[in-house]
Amino acid sequence: MDSTQSFQFFNRGPSPAVRLVFFSVLSLLLLFVDARYRYLESTRGVLSVLVSPIQRLATLPGVLWQQAGDFFVTQRSLVDENKLLHLQHQDDAAQLSQWRALQHENQQLRNLLALPLRSEFNAQQVEIIYAERDVFRRRVLINKGGDANFHTGQVVMDDTGIVGQITRVYPWLSEVTLITEKDHAVPVQVLRNGLRTIVFGAGDTSQLSLRYMPISSDIQNGDVLVTSGIDGIYPPGIPVAKVIKIERDAAYPFARVICLPLAGVDKHRHLLVLSDLPKLPERPPEAPLATGATQNLKMKHKK
Repeated sequence: MDSTQSFQFFNRGPSPAVRLVFFSVLSLLLLFVDARYRYLESTRGVLSVLVSPIQRLATLPGVLWQQAGDFFVTQRSLVDENKLLHLQHQDDAAQLSQWRALQHENQQLRNLLALPLRSEFNAQQVEIIYAERDVFRRRVLINKGGDANFHTGQVVMDDTGIVGQITRVYPWLSEVTLITEKDHAVPVQVLRNGLRTIVFGAGDTSQLSLRYMPISSDIQNGDVLVTSGIDGIYPPGIPVAKVIKIERDAAYPFARVICLPLAGVDKHRHLLVLSDLPKLPERPPEAPLATGATQNLKMKHKK
């Protein structure tokens, strides 16, 4: 009996209340010592290092879940942003194209306004509003006609040279035949040596031709052709074309000369219509060829 009671006494230990009081006092003591003397800094650092992997492992599922959600949200936002940027890029590209077209048109208008014109004629600015759909007819319609006192025969040019000639006038429109119209003729001369000739349209906006040029003619590649002004229609000295190809064959009496129009006959929208040149004196009538022969016969008869 005594041995049993002795065994139970040693295994019972302090009561829970005593333990609570003991550990409470110990905790307060440790808090006081740590706050007062900083003795537990190293101990707390070691414990934080030991507990850190456990903390990270415990928070790992939540972190992975949050990262997965952020990934899908970011992916979707990037796709939406990419679509918006693509649409914005298309819009910006269209605006850039319009801006470049306006810039080019503005520069061409500036060139027209700065074009030095002769004092004997004036010019009115016009705009092309229609173009002939027939590829075999090189004609355009401009936005002025009888209301601007236009009439057939007036010369149309741009900032670099002759474009064509008004061939039909309507109340508010005018039809312009381009110099590249097939068989359309413009009297010109070679700027280098003054050689006079006639340039003809070939039905192609990128080509003109000189016909009936003798093989021995002094004409070279790169020669610039300007209006001669001897027809009373085209003012003298306005650029028309540039020689780009010459073919001379001894078997033929004439050389084949191909020219490139200097004016933008199929490029610009804004042009200039020149006023009429001063009227030339009336051409004297030619005497009939038979008159001289008749007079000679009369003189012989009198003798």
